Amino acid sequence: MDHLQRIKTKIFTDYPSFRPFMDQWKKEGKTTVFTNGCFDLIHRGHVEMLLEAAEKADKLIIGLNSDGSVEKLKGRGRPLMDEKSRALMLASFCFVDAVVLFPEDTPYRLISQILPDVLVKGGDYTVPEIAGHDVVLANGGKVGVIKLVPGFSTTSLIKKIQNPGDE
Repeated sequence: MDHLQRIKTKIFTDYPSFRPFMDQWKKEGKTTVFTNGCFDLIHRGHVEMLLEAAEKADKLIIGLNSDGSVEKLKGRGRPLMDEKSRALMLASFCFVDAVVLFPEDTPYRLISQILPDVLVKGGDYTVPEIAGHDVVLANGGKVGVIKLVPGFSTTSLIKKIQNPGDE
């Protein structure tokens, strides 16, 4: 199997297509960590957060907002890249085991289906603000916040690209 095909095997358009993999991991006793986001313009902050998330379990699952949900959350003109492109870039990281698309504003339903052992988000959230925290905690899992890398955000990168002289 070539590299591109191997990467594409980590991308799932919905939970039902991902479920056999999740079931197999659970059968093997693998622990799972889940995080989510739009990942509209992948930057160092994303990479470091995902690396830290991956350290918390055997398998890292990323819930990826669909194009429609990104536009609804971020506004017209977003996402900058389509969901297939964003999913492919995330899946290309060796430490990412699965990318699962979801169409809702939050991944609550997806988290309720996956029931990860660990749920994490970036430091711009508190535990009570993390979608699905209640389900994960009720199922005996852990919920955590990963410190953000200062100076890196998609919004600031977009502003910098639009106005390169402004610092």
